Amino acid sequence: MLFLYGFALLAGLASAVEPGQNAGLAKSFGRPLWAGVVSLLVSIATIAVIMVVSGAFGLPGMDRLAQVPWWAWLGGLMSAGLTAAQLYLSKRIGAAAFLGLIVTAGVVTSILLDNFGLVGFKVHPASLWRILGGALMIGGVGLVARF
Repeated sequence: MLFLYGFALLAGLASAVEPGQNAGLAKSFGRPLWAGVVSLLVSIATIAVIMVVSGAFGLPGMDRLAQVPWWAWLGGLMSAGLTAAQLYLSKRIGAAAFLGLIVTAGVVTSILLDNFGLVGFKVHPASLWRILGGALMIGGVGLVARF
């Protein structure tokens, strides 16, 4: 289980570095959306390599595809939106404010998703402590963005 938390921490580190990388690519290209295409193609290639190395390259059957909830297909849309935000916003507002806003919005949204068991998550009630934690994050990101 500790390994999973470590992997999540590495993902957090990557989420702090990636906006600068994508914004740098956009600046070099002079075409932010093409930088987004390259970034997402690199993501696809990386996942394909992981699939081959792990032996998980098989395609799902039509019966499995028919069971996918409508909202699950929109994950790629969310990734594209995040990539576009990185390309256009991160350099303008700074790494700390950008990541702080993304993480805080993610945590507050996650509290709601957990509370109502939306998009496939198990129900975890929005306790006073969870709400307080979200509020403290909002205050913290406000300080980071202001100063």
